[in-house]
Amino acid sequence: MTGIRDIEVVVFDVLGTLVDEPRGLRAAMREAVPASDEAAVDHLLALRQQHCEAEQRRIRQGLRPYVGTEALDAEAARLVAGRAGLSDPAAIARLATAGRRLPPWPDSVAGLEQLAPHFPLIGLSDAGRTALLRLNAHAGLRWHQALSAEAVQAYKPAPEVYRLALDAAGCPPERVLMVAAHAWDLRGAQAVGMRTAYVRRPVGDPPASDDAFDWRFDGLDQLVGSLTKGQVASG
Repeated sequence: MTGIRDIEVVVFDVLGTLVDEPRGLRAAMREAVPASDEAAVDHLLALRQQHCEAEQRRIRQGLRPYVGTEALDAEAARLVAGRAGLSDPAAIARLATAGRRLPPWPDSVAGLEQLAPHFPLIGLSDAGRTALLRLNAHAGLRWHQALSAEAVQAYKPAPEVYRLALDAAGCPPERVLMVAAHAWDLRGAQAVGMRTAYVRRPVGDPPASDDAFDWRFDGLDQLVGSLTKGQVASG
């Protein structure tokens, strides 16, 4: 079986894995509706997330034609504004672009910088092209290449999204490592033959008891150490 020393390219999920999406969105809610208490902010955040997740699911099921995340975010912003009584068009427009201003996890920027001299690094995200560009700049994420699922008009875990990264990597899938904090994302990568590494985050989707990912880490620093030293315990 291919080991950690055989990895040639590392692919990272972005939302939730390298940036703290809920914290960034909560900050945008507080900015848009300053009088909201924490319970109200949590409610608005849940409304936004539920809308985006439900619409992505409908798209994956063929119940809705593909639209990118920026369109879904704009729909969600209007829902949130309606619930919060927000009517200022400029404030609603800024709320719609909150996904461009998400903070990185404390180990994300340094982790990518440490890996970059050793491996080609690819960011692979459901975020639309423009949103991904702005998010990477805001969070300080440095890639050799950043790929948006918008290019194939699909959402993870559709196999064509992962094949975007495999096509860019130019090597066998068993030499490409997919890193994510979401078990469902890693299952999708596994299905096209990629190696998988789960990184635990407070907002991630943890592995189920029957998930057989290649490696599991408590943080990005452990992943970096294992990849650069070639020493890892299978998970």
